[in-house]
Amino acid sequence: MGKNKPRKKGHVPARLNMLFFAVFILFSALILRLGMVQIVQGEDFERVLDRTSNTTARIDAPRGLMLDRYGTPVVENQLELSVTYTNPSRQTSSEAILEVARDLEKLIEVDTSRITERDRKDFWLLINSDRRFELVTKEERAELEGPTEEYQLELDRLTEEHLAELTAEDERVMAIFREMSRGYANTPQRIKRGITEEEANIISENLDQLPGVDILRDSRRNYVFGEAFRTIFGSTGSIPREKLDYYLSRGYDRSDIVGTSYLELEYEDVLRGQKAVVESITTSTGGEIERSVNEKPGQRGNDLVLTLDMEMQQKLDDIISQEINSKGGSFISQRTAYAVMMDPKTGDILAMSGYSNGEPNDQIGNVTKAFEMGSSVKGASVLAGYQTGAISHGQTLYDRPIDLPGTPLKRSYVNMGYVNDIKALERSSNVYMFEIAMRMMGYNYGSSRSFDTQRVAEAYDETRYIFSQFGLGADTGIDLPGSSRGLTGQNRNPGNLLDLMIGQYDTYTPLQLVQYVATIANDGYRVKPRLVSEIREPSLSPDEPGAILHKFEPQILNRVDVSDADLNRVQQGFYAVMNGSQGTGAGMFRSASYNPAGKTGTAQVSVRVGEGQNRRSISGNNQVLVGYAPYDNPEVAFAIIVPYTVRDNSANFAQSIGKKMLDEYFDLKEERNGPTKADVPILEEVED
Repeated sequence: MGKNKPRKKGHVPARLNMLFFAVFILFSALILRLGMVQIVQGEDFERVLDRTSNTTARIDAPRGLMLDRYGTPVVENQLELSVTYTNPSRQTSSEAILEVARDLEKLIEVDTSRITERDRKDFWLLINSDRRFELVTKEERAELEGPTEEYQLELDRLTEEHLAELTAEDERVMAIFREMSRGYANTPQRIKRGITEEEANIISENLDQLPGVDILRDSRRNYVFGEAFRTIFGSTGSIPREKLDYYLSRGYDRSDIVGTSYLELEYEDVLRGQKAVVESITTSTGGEIERSVNEKPGQRGNDLVLTLDMEMQQKLDDIISQEINSKGGSFISQRTAYAVMMDPKTGDILAMSGYSNGEPNDQIGNVTKAFEMGSSVKGASVLAGYQTGAISHGQTLYDRPIDLPGTPLKRSYVNMGYVNDIKALERSSNVYMFEIAMRMMGYNYGSSRSFDTQRVAEAYDETRYIFSQFGLGADTGIDLPGSSRGLTGQNRNPGNLLDLMIGQYDTYTPLQLVQYVATIANDGYRVKPRLVSEIREPSLSPDEPGAILHKFEPQILNRVDVSDADLNRVQQGFYAVMNGSQGTGAGMFRSASYNPAGKTGTAQVSVRVGEGQNRRSISGNNQVLVGYAPYDNPEVAFAIIVPYTVRDNSANFAQSIGKKMLDEYFDLKEERNGPTKADVPILEEVED
């Protein structure tokens, strides 16, 4: 065999060796540099970081506007500047915040009226930390369980003499400190809204000496027409404590301003703007401070187009104020009145006025306050009679006093003799309604000796079910939180059912009453009342509304379980009330060109007045009027109540208000001048 040839030794090319060596050198240099940065220069870089702060603030954008049905702005935003404080960390000491508050106090005027006794005690302990052992001894502290009990005992030991040591300057500092301490880390907390131009300038000049303090653009609600419809618009304020988790889960910050009542609350998601995001970077180098701000603009909230006719609203407010103040002695209690106007076909609330306890502008009382409405509900009573077979069309009954066992004598205001269903509505016969109730209970007056308990209970259920189909005692469905359904009497004795039939047992709100009469005007269709008709994008021009985002269509809640013929009979009765020879409202309305129909009402009420041994009950009346016009093509329905009037008062406030109100409504169809702006528009005081 031949000899094997020796293998050649493998070797790395010289160029590859050079590459490995270069990589080794680079890694060595990198490791050396990292070591220098981390070990040698680490403290220097930490000091640089300490001198650089970066805070991001989310600033509220203005809320959406509210416009009336003709596009007139009724709620706008007044732009202003607010001074804020942003706490950079939860670890910031109270002493550090106090130092800023003392510096800021020298630059702005502050309101001290909201300072509480607890605020004063907390502040005294903060600025007198060296004297706390004067309040609680070391021995006492040893027996207490923890700092909380110690602090509470210190508060309890503070006297008026201690608090008297606080100066006027301390009060102002305290007011600022109070607001600063309420904030959350990295969230701007308003210290003062609406600062003056002079205050803004002097704060701006001293911002480098006021860590955490800034000036931000802000806004508050501006009510262009003063108090007109003011309560319905609602209010804004800080997030209520009980709703904090709800709002936080929806992306709100703790310090946000939100709608807290009525339309502002109901349409919070619509009116809320898209926040601006402001990033502030502050760097301190060589004794000089550099600040830079990066801002992402926000966007105003969407606008609400209301069903409200502000010009009609102002006229209705004036009518009620003039009418109620013209005869102040005609009331057994404080002067009060409510009125609502609604389009029966769409449910649009056109105007809503209120005068409560001698003070105007209680529009929300139409939704939240309930009264006995007297004979105005008799349309529903007659329809209950038709529906249950207690009476038939044109049936004649004898109007005379009714004397039931265990019940006071019941009668009409005059013995009418024989009346049919339409005449009973025209003349407002109580006895006709009593007969309906007795027949529904299976009781034959004059021959029956006792009431059947089961039949009485069934009659109550049937009556209230039929009433509820008109909205009486039911949820109206209006787009407002906190609306009342009225009160339902709980004593189901036979006599109370007779009272229920003439509107003197259960109570209803003016809004429920207008929905009831609108249902009659609307041929039995109950329409949901509404205050908002459209949602629009923010307008780019004051003269042009924004694009429509959502249009609310009229919503029918139900059709009453009665025939067209039944409704027609009641409509005829309501027409006779306003136009018939014996109509209880004909004296005021018979000559009206707009051809109205409606129902008057009077409920006897009792009010407690006086104090102590002089306290007594005084009897009076609730004056009520409901109706619609024109009779043959209804375009407006209304309800008016003037409660607590003197019983023997000849003035009929409800009818007088109704006549003037309808006159103005139909005059506006011929000529409009637009609503009158307030001389000094009202700026909202934001709730805390």
